[in-house]
Amino acid sequence: MTPSGSMRFWRHPALPFLELRETRAGESVGYARHSHDSFSIGAVTGGRSLFEYQVPGESLQAVPVTRGAVVIMNPREIHACNPTDGTPWSYYMLHVDPAWLSPLQGARGFRPLALHATRDVTLYAALIRLCRLLLDDHATAPSKTLACRDFFRGLFAHSRSDPRECHPESTRLARTAALIRQRCAEPLTLAWLAERSAMTPSHLVRLFKREYGITPHAFLLDCRIRRAREALSAGRPIAEVAHDWHFADQAHFQRIFKRVTATTPNRFRRAS
Repeated sequence: MTPSGSMRFWRHPALPFLELRETRAGESVGYARHSHDSFSIGAVTGGRSLFEYQVPGESLQAVPVTRGAVVIMNPREIHACNPTDGTPWSYYMLHVDPAWLSPLQGARGFRPLALHATRDVTLYAALIRLCRLLLDDHATAPSKTLACRDFFRGLFAHSRSDPRECHPESTRLARTAALIRQRCAEPLTLAWLAERSAMTPSHLVRLFKREYGITPHAFLLDCRIRRAREALSAGRPIAEVAHDWHFADQAHFQRIFKRVTATTPNRFRRAS
């Protein structure tokens, strides 16, 4: 047992669309605000934590969660979940490829869900069963894939999609966010982003943080960490990944990586 409790990642070559993370008694498992390219759904199995999320264009929401809660993060939504009062907490978290989920929704592209936190007993129990099945070494890959399909079909059948509207300011900021995602491997500066957004740097920071919950610089680091995760999963050396994604040095990369993922690059790479 480590100071952060026990933690493991589960992946399977026959289920490349999915990653499962299990944390037990994670007293110091905390996250900076971040996002994922995946659709994420988690079940809190112990302790108390505060779930924060922000839908673009809306105010930050903070929801206390305890055992029995299910939390949902749509792709690229800024969020964080951290233990409260120094209480160890435990959870399962599934990260799923939106492209794999889209056909289960009957859509060409993934539609974000309006639901973000619930204590629905049936959904919680179904998610726990799925996670335990995925971790069962005796269960076959086809049975795990079928169980995933059944679970998410059920989720989408009972969950409303989020009919978001883009306002002019949001559209301009969305273009800035898209530019950061597309060019996060380059040494971007705030002045360069502000010029292309037709705003002053201070105005861009203020509006961007109001829209996404973090500054453009934090958003850039978040994008780089997501790409770094992919590189580490493919077995790339940590020092090489840190250099390629413009971190000052390996120590800087490790510090930011742990702040966003609550684990070290080396531990994540070994699990991959």
